[in-house]
Amino acid sequence: MTGVVRNKVIFCEGNLDLDVLNKVIENQSNSVTIVASGSKFSFSVFIQAYFKNKNDENDEKQNNEENQKNTNKYLIFRDRDFDIEPTAEIKLLQIDKLGNRAFLSHRTCIENYLLYPELIHQYWITKYAEHSENPTISKWGHGNSPGVDKITQWIEEAAKILRDYQAVRWALGNLCQLSASRQQLKTTWTKKIPDSLSLSECKSRALSLINDFQNTVAEVKKDKFEESLDRYLQLFHQQEFWQEKQYLIWFNGKDIYKALHKISQDKTRPYKSYISMDKFSKWAVNYIDINQYPDLIELKNKIEQL
Repeated sequence: MTGVVRNKVIFCEGNLDLDVLNKVIENQSNSVTIVASGSKFSFSVFIQAYFKNKNDENDEKQNNEENQKNTNKYLIFRDRDFDIEPTAEIKLLQIDKLGNRAFLSHRTCIENYLLYPELIHQYWITKYAEHSENPTISKWGHGNSPGVDKITQWIEEAAKILRDYQAVRWALGNLCQLSASRQQLKTTWTKKIPDSLSLSECKSRALSLINDFQNTVAEVKKDKFEESLDRYLQLFHQQEFWQEKQYLIWFNGKDIYKALHKISQDKTRPYKSYISMDKFSKWAVNYIDINQYPDLIELKNKIEQL
């Protein structure tokens, strides 16, 4: 979390997201607090607890109406992951279950915004120059940058070994969006003690819950998975998909990072001295140009309008 609490709060998932968001709010940072919750699955509970604690702290300084006003000045920004397909128009995305305060990145996750060959090249030559100037201090061991074209090739090769895996992840993601996949078997059928507490009535109600649960989860079927998988395999094998570098939008950036490392360990490929993307990311968040990404510009405007 950044410094003192301001009157606008942006909730995100992790520290890398927080660092990129600091670039997004660069000119309005005095009025915005960014808070990393740690997981997209805990946003709701985390936000409730966050504002409760802040309002409790401020009770002696301001009235409930002012507390409520401040509570309303927040939004959520998180990775899109495999929750919804990217649109043709580059923009922030939303899904109904998250409400109108939650916005999803157009690219799969925050790492995707750093997969910019020119930025990787700049990092590489910067670190090489530092090593050349101070070889006893700098521990750089990757030589000079191979150039933007080679870096672009490195990223594309990493993406291609992920092609089938990403298709499977998308097909599973489709199933996850079915209400059935999120269904849980309940342990009660009422919010209060039932009117009838007899064994026969309680057992009847329980069997009804089980029947409803079975009918719902029956929607999660292998044929739906196979159908989705075929569609994504076709998409990811299209020549146009690769020519337009759509993998930078559709594929998971964290997976691409891991694939880049994997092929750099492969002695049969020409990438054995290539860089660590994790170390690159820590440097790159300070130099990312958000003006390249319309969805991040849209996010900046939404924060200004809070």
